[in-house]
Amino acid sequence: MTERRVRAYVGLGANVGNAAETLAWAVGALGGMPGVRLRAVSPLYVTAPWGVTDQPDFHNAVVAAEVPAGPDPAAGSIALLGQLKTLERLAGRRRRTRWGPRELDLDLLVFGRHRIAVERPPGARSLDAGTDPAKAARRLEVPHRDAGERLFVLAPLADLAPGLVPPGWRHTVATRRGEVAAAEPEGAVRQVGRWTPNALAGSDRRRRGAKPAPAYNRAGRRVVDDGATHEDGGPR
Repeated sequence: MTERRVRAYVGLGANVGNAAETLAWAVGALGGMPGVRLRAVSPLYVTAPWGVTDQPDFHNAVVAAEVPAGPDPAAGSIALLGQLKTLERLAGRRRRTRWGPRELDLDLLVFGRHRIAVERPPGARSLDAGTDPAKAARRLEVPHRDAGERLFVLAPLADLAPGLVPPGWRHTVATRRGEVAAAEPEGAVRQVGRWTPNALAGSDRRRRGAKPAPAYNRAGRRVVDDGATHEDGGPR
């Protein structure tokens, strides 16, 4: 029997250490997860921090992937979220204050055409749940509850799926991006690079055991991941 699959969109962000290198590793790691097939990676963005502004800028991107649907949408989304939390831990994610710095943040933005609200099991809870009561009590909500308000999500998501209307939304992602961008200061979100097609080619090598070893130069001008290349186009 063929396994049912859905298109999921995952948001990536980091601003601790070499954030661009971390996202390069994360893209490869996502493609290496069991049952996951990467379909597209957005351009790389540098964005002003949201919520707590006294911290370094973030690097952000969005990945589109086909993932196992699971026996039902809730089970499928929880399984995927658990895998994302494992990757955060592998990247060295530490417990921090809400909206604070992140070694790696992976958010499940959209899971097929499903609207989901379900309690998170322990393995799918935020690493900040022990220090942030709001995170401890939060249910998994898909589409992500804040995606429509955050330009650092909307900008890369619109690059991949401009005509998408996530369940519960009234407008397309591209329309919502324009609305939110109009209210943001100039330069709040800057595209700094674009992944080459090789970014999607490393998944098979990783399944065969190749070590993901991304590398940026100090200027962030170019990244080479084992099977993934990202060329910087400069601020736009």
